[in-house]
Amino acid sequence: MDETEFWEIIDSTREAAEGDPEDHADLLVERLVQLDPDSVLDFARHFEARYNRAYHWDLWAAATVLLGGASDDAFDYFRCWLIGQGREVFEGALHDPDSLAELLEDFDEQIDGDGEELGYAADEAYEQLTGVVAPDLGLPPQAAEPLGSPVDFENDETLAARVPELWDRFGPR
Repeated sequence: MDETEFWEIIDSTREAAEGDPEDHADLLVERLVQLDPDSVLDFARHFEARYNRAYHWDLWAAATVLLGGASDDAFDYFRCWLIGQGREVFEGALHDPDSLAELLEDFDEQIDGDGEELGYAADEAYEQLTGVVAPDLGLPPQAAEPLGSPVDFENDETLAARVPELWDRFGPR
């Protein structure tokens, strides 16, 4: 599976789910079980590589503003959700997290920003296909610390300075 096919699967299942992250995860599993196990592992590698690339302080600041706070777990789920938004949003956010202010049409913290189930979709599909747990993907582990300069998430001025457009559009009122 190449990168284009990976993003096509993400996009088609997201569109069919009409943006609902839980439905997206269910549809993604349904789509992945139509593939052979090796293709599911390829999908999982693409997903995991992007998940690890998104481990960045500035993205964590963006998640904090959008979600009104983001613990370690919330940031993990946010990165899964971000991948689920498709290539344009994901790559745009990686390049400039503040661009999410323009890339996101809307953001409802009750349903958006939490793609936990998306992170498990390939594992679930692989297990359905083979009856066994997916093997190690052979990828380097996530960095011990996020990339970039640390952010004080408790300081509104720091957050506003780090992601000013997001702060203006989605920050506390």
